[in-house]
Amino acid sequence: MTTIVDYDIGNIAAIVNMLHRLGLPCQVTSNPSDIETADRIILPGNGAFDACMQNLHRTGLIPLLEQQVLKKGIPLLGICVGAQMLGKNSEEGSEAGLGWIDMQVKKFPEMQGLRVPHMGWNQVCAENTPPNLSKALLPEARFYFVHSYYMQPKEKDAILYSAQYGIRFAAAVQQENIVGVQFHPEKSHKFGKNFLAAFVKNV
Repeated sequence: MTTIVDYDIGNIAAIVNMLHRLGLPCQVTSNPSDIETADRIILPGNGAFDACMQNLHRTGLIPLLEQQVLKKGIPLLGICVGAQMLGKNSEEGSEAGLGWIDMQVKKFPEMQGLRVPHMGWNQVCAENTPPNLSKALLPEARFYFVHSYYMQPKEKDAILYSAQYGIRFAAAVQQENIVGVQFHPEKSHKFGKNFLAAFVKNV
């Protein structure tokens, strides 16, 4: 069972719909007992970094998530701000992140001719794609992005996919069983569908 953490934030319905289209069972919950029995966990995110972290703290689920993800090795996928929360901090706010991946979240610099937020479709390329996620990238894979901040891992080996928007930035990161994607796979049609299928079935 894929468990989507409900902490009163994020575009959860679209994720559920995409998983259902794949024929994959899932549940949306903030119930600790459901998270304890999850085979995989998805941490969505939408809006401001601080608001997301504050809401997650209010659930009281962080110690349980750390036990499941860091100690038991349950695969976790963070989406958009849910991916940024996996790092140590963000220039968007003052709250500390989960710190599960050694990375910071930076604001896009001012770039002539480019608007921030980076919004719309963009191609990605593999940087350090492990075999279990290689099938996620179809030829000319592109995903849907909406963000003003980007992930910057300390170790380049943590960058799974990269994309170009004025600068080259991490579109996806991975550290063992933890994956974070800056794009929205649930809004990325066949490309996002393939990525979610690869995560659920192979990570």
